[in-house]
Amino acid sequence: MATSSKLVLTAFTVWLACAQLTAQAVTPLQPKADDEVLEVLPLITRNRVARAAATVTPSVADPARAAAQARKDIGLARETGDTRYWGRAQAVLAPWWDVPSAPADVAVLQATVQQGRHEFDASRKVLARTLARTPGHAQGWLNLAALERLGGHYAESLKACESVARAGADLYAQACRLETQSLQGQQPLAATGFKKLLAQTSDINQRSWLLSLVAENAERDGQDELAARAYTDSLALEPELYTTIAYSDLLLRLGKPGKALQVLAASPETDAVLLRRAAAWRKLGDARWTAAREQLKERAGELVRRGDDPTLHGRELALIALWLDDDARGALAFAQQNLLLQREPIDWWVAASSARTANDEAALKQLTQAADATGLRDARLTVALKGSKLAMPLAKTQAQKQGAK
Repeated sequence: MATSSKLVLTAFTVWLACAQLTAQAVTPLQPKADDEVLEVLPLITRNRVARAAATVTPSVADPARAAAQARKDIGLARETGDTRYWGRAQAVLAPWWDVPSAPADVAVLQATVQQGRHEFDASRKVLARTLARTPGHAQGWLNLAALERLGGHYAESLKACESVARAGADLYAQACRLETQSLQGQQPLAATGFKKLLAQTSDINQRSWLLSLVAENAERDGQDELAARAYTDSLALEPELYTTIAYSDLLLRLGKPGKALQVLAASPETDAVLLRRAAAWRKLGDARWTAAREQLKERAGELVRRGDDPTLHGRELALIALWLDDDARGALAFAQQNLLLQREPIDWWVAASSARTANDEAALKQLTQAADATGLRDARLTVALKGSKLAMPLAKTQAQKQGAK
């Protein structure tokens, strides 16, 4: 892979992190007996015990080795959905955590861990501090661009995309701009741009990633069949969790729960995957959905027992309430709280769908105005907010805003 292609695909990782439940600092649990079961780990995590145990903790005096180990742990957190790997990564980076003079690569990894835990403000501060003294760090700018996009700050994200270009990572910079433009309603432009980028690379990982961007762009443009083909092509090149979940969401939205289950079949049973399986089973009249709902409830309890902040999981809580509990008003409350933390298209869609299901016209009006003010344009959101496929107007004063993967 060329030097630029060694960059972590950060915007993708932010979407992936947002598709999973994340955990804050843990609280020690005190078992009452030696054989008390505190938590049952997901099967994929149990199968990785030997692999994790085989890793060697790097010397605290060697930031390069620490960074390499942290990247492995971050990769496992994304691959398995086991949020404890975020904690492992933090432990490896501990000697440099929040140290202003920490090596730039290490500081950017700290910001990545914080993104994975939805500690977005803290992550942004670390990136700002690091990029001020290391302005040529392309990965840092990609992280920042993704954070700005996640918050609905598209103009700021585009500025970060330009900094990626100045750092010499041209393919990523172009994708960063195109994804932002897609969010602003320039889907035809983005589609043409992504096609050109695909013609520039034969790298499997890059092509898989770019095809996932093509799929997302097509969904925003209301071209669901094109999106399904692009998701399929992306997963054929590189099966990975984020794209799998995004594709399953498309299939559930289109009323194809059986196909969604097929797409999810080989995925680790993360909370996000289990939620979507439960939703698909319920649509099919399969009684397994009730057991899955109870399992999600148990997992939520485990997170609380570990000292996790429930407000960080508003998207998932809203989807559970909407899809599994028939509680549209509860879903709307969770979704509105979640919009204070993150404002990606799925977050707006969950809020709008909840409001429409609850027949809350006041909430729909408020959400329409708020989404319009960001400059976001997405066919899925238009349908959820207005019950039609009429184009959602762009904010009058907005011409730019977000992006990166």
